[in-house]
Amino acid sequence: MSLVHEKITIEAPPQRVWETVMDPNRLGEWVTIHRAIRDMPPQPPKAGATMEQVLQVRGFRFHVHWTLVSVEEPTAAEWEGRGPAHSRARIRYQLSGDGQGPTEFDYTNEFSPPGGRLGSVASRMIVGAASAREAHNSLTRLKALLERD
Repeated sequence: MSLVHEKITIEAPPQRVWETVMDPNRLGEWVTIHRAIRDMPPQPPKAGATMEQVLQVRGFRFHVHWTLVSVEEPTAAEWEGRGPAHSRARIRYQLSGDGQGPTEFDYTNEFSPPGGRLGSVASRMIVGAASAREAHNSLTRLKALLERD
């Protein structure tokens, strides 16, 4: 399993950050590896909502089927994903702030590649530090998007 944890402070109220990160239509504005969404969940998404996302890492496109397993608007959400070859992911969003801004956005991504230990070793060799770099770049884009509006 690989674990990526990033934090960023965004000069915007938590509700505005929440509305942006929870809107699948806006993923392309800030998630660097996002390519498309299929089977859009109803808005606002509730626990149990599902969607299929097309992602691209190092030139390889793949689909992830996401289920929103928990949601506490506007402070916390957790998505579970199933990807190719029985890979799994879990993404957590945790937002905190006084309601006016700034907002502390805490992002965690756990990824379990297929193939047990061998798969984990291969994943580290193929993906390397790309996951952490892309998470950092995505949160930087989110910050820029919300602070310029």
